Amino acid sequence: MRDLNQRITRPGEVLLGFDIGGTKCAVIVGSSGGGKPVVLAREAFATEPGPDATMSRLCALAHSMLASQGAGKVRGIGISCGGPLDSATGRVLSPPNLPGWDDVPVTAFFAEAFKAPARLENDANACALAEWMWGAGTGTRNMVFLTFGTGMGAGLILNGSLYRGANDLAGEIGHSRIAEDGPACYGKRGSFEGLCSGAGIARMASEVPGLPPDAAGIFRAAAEGDERAARIVSHVADSLGSGIALLIDILNPEAVVIGSIFARQESLLRPGMEAAIVREALPGAAQRCRVLPSRLGDTVGDFAALAIAHEAALQES
Repeated sequence: MRDLNQRITRPGEVLLGFDIGGTKCAVIVGSSGGGKPVVLAREAFATEPGPDATMSRLCALAHSMLASQGAGKVRGIGISCGGPLDSATGRVLSPPNLPGWDDVPVTAFFAEAFKAPARLENDANACALAEWMWGAGTGTRNMVFLTFGTGMGAGLILNGSLYRGANDLAGEIGHSRIAEDGPACYGKRGSFEGLCSGAGIARMASEVPGLPPDAAGIFRAAAEGDERAARIVSHVADSLGSGIALLIDILNPEAVVIGSIFARQESLLRPGMEAAIVREALPGAAQRCRVLPSRLGDTVGDFAALAIAHEAALQES
């Protein structure tokens, strides 16, 4: 396994991260002399309509932040964004949550603006890389990261490397059907994302009059003893275990690291999840795999962008 903490910066040099999302964007300035980066500054704003306005604002904000930090050379730029995208050419390819972002050359834009090597990565892949390098997956060679937020995406670390697939679509586990019925996501009922995501949980709650309309409210109600909410949580936990069992059987990972909802609601989800894994997965593979909450927690998006920046700098060093 390569040295993940290889020194790629010098005093005063920084890593620059851009986290581009459908509702908000963030700029992260980080420094690293080896080991986990230190976040020196972070600023976020609501995503502007269209790519030109958003990228221009990201660029202006980054220049301002770098100046206020008295930063030296930008050693690497990491851009984390929802797919579809082409990581090899650095182009965003019409993500459903970013209207108007059609074949946008984001890597070339930022590389030119800051005269530094830049890389683009699917956001779930970037989070997987961050958790593997500096979080709960440290020390593994085969790890899966599950987003389990508004949606359900996955990033794969296989044999000590990030695995993207033939065209950056590896890890779309949310599209897999794991049940005959359930909330419709990806145009199909019973998908992993439909049963295990904030959006899916909200849809299940909407079918039960009087329940909170969001995932956080459902978990809160279940913890307070509401039996209807508890049944939804139990169904989500069982579905989560079934989906993880598929990953365990196919990929035989050492760890499955889960962010967002699982990291916050582990005590309610783990018992049912583990029961489903025991029921569904090959015993030998299941016993070898640990299911862990994200260690980076709510900061995983920041470190995801910096992880890609680290990779860009390392490639040029």
